Amino acid sequence: MFYAKFPRSGALWLLLGLFGFSYVLADSPKPFGADDQAGASNLITPDKVRAATRLIREGRIIPLGRVYEAGMPLFGDRVFALRATNGLDGGPFGENGVVWTNDFLATEIAQVGTQFDGLGHIGAHTHGESTVFYNGHKGEDLFGRSGLTSLGIEHVKPFFTRGVVLDIVALRGRNLERGEEITVADIEAALKRQKLAPLTPGDVVLFHTGWGRLWMVDNAKYNDGEPGIGVPAAKYLAGKRVAIVGADVWGVEAHPNPNPDLVFPAHQELIIKAGIFLHENLATERLIEAGVSEFAYIYTPLPIKGASGSPGSPLAVF
Repeated sequence: MFYAKFPRSGALWLLLGLFGFSYVLADSPKPFGADDQAGASNLITPDKVRAATRLIREGRIIPLGRVYEAGMPLFGDRVFALRATNGLDGGPFGENGVVWTNDFLATEIAQVGTQFDGLGHIGAHTHGESTVFYNGHKGEDLFGRSGLTSLGIEHVKPFFTRGVVLDIVALRGRNLERGEEITVADIEAALKRQKLAPLTPGDVVLFHTGWGRLWMVDNAKYNDGEPGIGVPAAKYLAGKRVAIVGADVWGVEAHPNPNPDLVFPAHQELIIKAGIFLHENLATERLIEAGVSEFAYIYTPLPIKGASGSPGSPLAVF
């Protein structure tokens, strides 16, 4: 996700420390056991996989990831720099004259372009005392010089499950705008309008807001804010025990938040409390253009030990 500017006054951080932290972690459950590091990927059971295969009727595939390139929206000082090794990296060798090329990539690999937020990506700060993540992991024990010492993306299990895309653009009759919140009523209305069965544990829920129209067209506006879900919708989705929430925006939730005292609270509701992953900067318009609302969602994060997230392109198969 991208981090936009917000106030850092001592009073605000004191309030967040005294109230925001308890808001996030009060009575936080451990939904998959005290030692779990796989979160909602545990919900992808053999029965769930078999059910997803029944959604594949035409045998068509739509990749939902965007192209990784230097011109894509990059927040702040983040970098995406691909360098070739002066053409040839090796050769020619042998009588057959074999040669090969190679690449060098410098980037924040898990947080540029289409990105998958792991359980070690978002925490809650106690105003200088401690930082707590999913399942009660403390920041001082989690942060290592070579990546996360626990909650790394390598613990996340593969996804092969039911996916749905909720067309909020069609529901409202227009593209959503910066800071506009998707409500529980919107979710239920979209499910009904698109004649989709109720959400079940292990599902992947994607939102089409129309914000993706700005991708590589107006990167500054794209980065400046976004429409998305709010805290009530996040709690609703957590109650449905979905596995992933995704969207055609950089952070899935409305920003700026309608409550100016909260900063990315839906991330905390989903990741810290429920172990639910986020998939950001998805090309949901491809599903809408194809007239697809329900599909088999297939994705495996790159198993980079200690990483807090992953790049990659999920597939919608239908």
